[in-house]
Amino acid sequence: MDTPVLYDYWRSTASYRVRIALNLAGIDYTPVVVNLLDGEHRGDAHLARNPQGLVPALEIDGLMLTQSLAIIEYLVETRGVSLLPDDAADRARVRALAHSIAMDIHPVCNLNVVAHVMELTGGGDAVRLAWMQKFIGQGLAAFEKMLDHPSTGVFCHGDTPGLADICLIPQLFNADRWGVDLSGFKRITAIRATCDQLPGFANAHPDKNNF
Repeated sequence: MDTPVLYDYWRSTASYRVRIALNLAGIDYTPVVVNLLDGEHRGDAHLARNPQGLVPALEIDGLMLTQSLAIIEYLVETRGVSLLPDDAADRARVRALAHSIAMDIHPVCNLNVVAHVMELTGGGDAVRLAWMQKFIGQGLAAFEKMLDHPSTGVFCHGDTPGLADICLIPQLFNADRWGVDLSGFKRITAIRATCDQLPGFANAHPDKNNF
């Protein structure tokens, strides 16, 4: 079987999620950089992989998969990696946690969105920083409250890492980048410390994937 190819950008939090999932699944892959700063994601070669012009894209099993959560669930279904609970109610909780980041925080903090806001408002770096801190901060505050639940363990759900942790950790990297105050998020901070000890998370960090 051919080695999967991950079309990736080191600082993309969506790509970061997929790197973690591939690592936790023990799947070797070949990374191919799509340089967002140089506009490679808008080139014909990448648009043929993903018409949205986004990263990541994963070439695996003769398929070209896009959208990080869809990719991760494909790995769950085809590679037997346990990133979602067996119980339907528990799966719903984990997906809700994951979606609160991937579908609520991430889209409004996408750099293309923020660039357009700055264009419309004539704002500068201070506007961008305020936007990022507001939406990341309030999103993570809600996430912290969602963790006030009996099913929260050393990870977001129980004592094994899963889809919610895979979404949380890259978002915290982004929070650090934009100077979001995380000091009041005790549960998030504890989960982060636990994830940081796992090679699957540590080896996916952008600092180790800036090729």
